[in-house]
Amino acid sequence: MLDVRLFIFLLLGFFWGGLTAPISIRLAGIYGIIDVPDARKIHKGNMPRGAGIGLWLGYMLMAVLMSEEMPGLRYVATGATVIFLCGYLDDMCSLSPFLRLGLHLGAAALVVVPLGLSIPVTLLAVIWLAGLTSAYNLIDGMNGLCISIFIASSLALFLLGRSYSGVYMGAMALGVLCWNFPSAQTFLGDGGSTLLGYLFASHFLMIALPQLESIGIHELVLLMVLFGGIPVVDTLTAFTRRILSGKSPFYPDKKHLHHILISLTGSNVLTVSIILSLQVIMLVCGLRLYLRLV
Repeated sequence: MLDVRLFIFLLLGFFWGGLTAPISIRLAGIYGIIDVPDARKIHKGNMPRGAGIGLWLGYMLMAVLMSEEMPGLRYVATGATVIFLCGYLDDMCSLSPFLRLGLHLGAAALVVVPLGLSIPVTLLAVIWLAGLTSAYNLIDGMNGLCISIFIASSLALFLLGRSYSGVYMGAMALGVLCWNFPSAQTFLGDGGSTLLGYLFASHFLMIALPQLESIGIHELVLLMVLFGGIPVVDTLTAFTRRILSGKSPFYPDKKHLHHILISLTGSNVLTVSIILSLQVIMLVCGLRLYLRLV
């Protein structure tokens, strides 16, 4: 039987994302929010960035419409605004990575603290949420990659708890994907990529953590790694590699998983397909573990 509400959320999200993307392109041109290629970037020409503004506004709309059904959305919406504006400003003029980290941690605490969890779980959740926010930004180095990972993760949210918000967010990202893959007319920018990481992590915690506080900390960490997926694994690998080589963990390089795969395959589409497949495998493992734990 057709779920009418699900269908409405799908259509609303998809058309919102697809129709706001060209507006963001126009704004990027007006305010000079342009991604200029350099030695560590794959794209060759100047590209407008800032497509995240449509995603942010679309989420604000959902937060208003579903505020009574999901009271926690007001905390996520507030934190999402901090995350997006921080990234959007960084797209225009680079901010200190330590300032960004502090804002990410503060925005994470906005969501986690009201859940009323134990102190160890609260600290773990705040660190994971802030970390995944940054991890989605670091994985956003190729057309369609970050958005595709977010779409798959949003579908996992729906399977996890019949989350219509997950359906809406995934559909909204799919609308933006049409402007970003396989050839890009706009980029997410830091505002968009960090926003996607923050939204997925926040909704995962709101759905799953209240059911899981009684489990062991090791199982909880494993679950967070599996649902964080490739962005988490890639970020941990990058930070470890940089620290071992005597560099700052925030030092940018061209050794992320997508850089390695594109050099091996020579294909953007194939690289995204491989990483997306790995992400889906991790999400499926996470779902199976979650069902076993609850």
